[in-house]
Amino acid sequence: MNKYIAEFIGTFFLVLTIGCTGIGAGAGVIAPLAIGAALMVMVFAGGHISGAHYNPAVTLGVLIRGRLNVVDVLPYMVAQLAAAATAAVTVKFLRAGIDVTPIAPKIVPALLAEFLFTFALVYVVLNAATAEGTSGNSFYGLAIGMTVMTGAFAVGDISGGAFNPAVALGICLLGISSWGNIWIYLVANFGAAVVAALVFNLINPPTQTTPIATDEPPYETPQ
Repeated sequence: MNKYIAEFIGTFFLVLTIGCTGIGAGAGVIAPLAIGAALMVMVFAGGHISGAHYNPAVTLGVLIRGRLNVVDVLPYMVAQLAAAATAAVTVKFLRAGIDVTPIAPKIVPALLAEFLFTFALVYVVLNAATAEGTSGNSFYGLAIGMTVMTGAFAVGDISGGAFNPAVALGICLLGISSWGNIWIYLVANFGAAVVAALVFNLINPPTQTTPIATDEPPYETPQ
């Protein structure tokens, strides 16, 4: 249960930051910097408990990577989506009375932008936080937060810069994006997670030389 609580808290503050900086906080560099920083500190806070996914696409990628038990997938995603919805309600209270104009992304550029930077995010997560060669490092939170910040600067004006189905839910609830656009995020984010995990597994073969019992996962999984 502790890891699900950690996932809820981290996702909540990520979506809360996105909502509060995206509504009524003015334009400029504030939002990407704040969002990247919020994700970074939450990854450092919860990484040792849950792996600090805070993103259903990351959860899918980590599952394919072999670092998550199948039974944890649904609870992780439920915690993330519930946190996003709760954060959206909180933002609506904090930013009450502010008019929100939904973004109107062009479908093909938005799909590509979301795919590319979700791929980058999941790829960085897997390499910085799960690879044998980077085990025990102290920089993974910074790497993950900076990836999202970079994506927000680069393509935020193209797709909204979600890179995360839970964030997509949050911005739709807040009216930042219309519900008609949510499929763009779901298709691009989950698709990118699958590709990133497959690429990771291709270029990071396990170094274990002894055979693995058929009833055991190929990598150590969180307890």
